[in-house]
Amino acid sequence: MSISTEIIRLRESLPQGVRLLAVSKFHPVEALQQAYDAGQRAFGESRPQELKQKAEVLPRDIEWHMIGHLQTNKVKYIAPFVTLIESLDSERLAQEINRQAEKCGRTIDCLLEIHVTDEESKSGWAYDELLSFVCGGGFSAYPNIRIRGVMGMATFTDDEAVVRHDFERLAACKAELAEYFGEEFDTLSMGMSDDYHIALEYGTTEVRIGSTIFGAREY
Repeated sequence: MSISTEIIRLRESLPQGVRLLAVSKFHPVEALQQAYDAGQRAFGESRPQELKQKAEVLPRDIEWHMIGHLQTNKVKYIAPFVTLIESLDSERLAQEINRQAEKCGRTIDCLLEIHVTDEESKSGWAYDELLSFVCGGGFSAYPNIRIRGVMGMATFTDDEAVVRHDFERLAACKAELAEYFGEEFDTLSMGMSDDYHIALEYGTTEVRIGSTIFGAREY
């Protein structure tokens, strides 16, 4: 199927209130433009310089989401325009996002990336560490960051029970953290091309779909 056909199919199949994030990392601007022409506005990138380059040539009303591990020295590339940083995974990164946001005169929306799997390759806060930081009012020191919810990934496995367990944990983390934030803490980002249909059962409000839309990545 074409990119536009997949975009339309996915948007029509998702429940109301669930955002489709088109994961466009490593794909050319022409592919993103096709998705845009089909009505897609939210795109996810994992490399700040690539995100910046695409933002400079694609339509201005695109919502750019940073979804990959973000190094502190790369925040400056995306701080002026990024819509949502989904991979806030440490206090050190929070400090730098807040600093760059202040320099730009804006508040940057962020999701807390939580590590719920046993896979060491995945990024994210250890939940106990995050909860302790939040309970201690840690984010009050960063007025130029607005925490909008949580993001996480399930274990890469064919064992559906494990995937369900991971999504259940993420949903529980989001529910527990909600009491420390306001009404804007409304986002639960989980579910990708292979498992988003399961994530929907656990209340995800955003699914991150790449290969289903764009096909294999071009590295």
